[in-house]
Amino acid sequence: MKIYAHRGASKYAPENTMPAFELAQKLGADGIELDLQLTKDQVPVIFHDENVRRTTNGTGFIKDYTLKELKTLDAGYRFSKHYQNTRILSFEEFLDWFADTNLLLNAELKTNVFDYPNIEERVLFLIEKYNVKKRTTISSFNHNTIKRVRDLDSNINLGWLTKRAIANIDQFLKQIGANQIHINKRLLFSKMIRTIINNQIPFRVYTVNQISFLKRSMQLNAEGIFTDIPDKMKKYIR
Repeated sequence: MKIYAHRGASKYAPENTMPAFELAQKLGADGIELDLQLTKDQVPVIFHDENVRRTTNGTGFIKDYTLKELKTLDAGYRFSKHYQNTRILSFEEFLDWFADTNLLLNAELKTNVFDYPNIEERVLFLIEKYNVKKRTTISSFNHNTIKRVRDLDSNINLGWLTKRAIANIDQFLKQIGANQIHINKRLLFSKMIRTIINNQIPFRVYTVNQISFLKRSMQLNAEGIFTDIPDKMKKYIR
């Protein structure tokens, strides 16, 4: 089972920032999970919320900022003084670092609030540019995003994200072009998990920070988990 650092090692460093990604690698994570939004000037950037308020000293939506303007914000000081002046990363800046690692990548396209036009093409272009497609999974809660990515690329790994159980999940995933599913940890105890297992659908589980959910994920042969504490999850598995 693969351990993906959720927004990097986000328990110990500011989420979705270079310090969090570098720390995740140092702590032994198998992969990085991150979130992608699109700026006003159409640049994919790594950020979870649509609004910058929660984790920076700014206000307003990512979509209303250019990359240059976003770079003036402090994405670390709210976490701790130690990380003051940490900057928001573009996806390309991340890939420039990631390409030289052995890590896996799960890139979530955050299109369930704002359905950013052309984000799929722009993200796929960068993944191809840095030659990391074999190590990359694209995921989204937005099934239309999954469909669009599949139409653009017939063999990249695609995971649909869900926090609720739905009937006939095997048929639904085929319809949208996903070859795996990423489920909320509470769904480990749902009827849907049996359908997933019976149909041998690869699945990953979010956000697993408790040993009980890790154990359940292991018992059900999850392909991977997303966690804020990759060091502790790796230690338990060992």
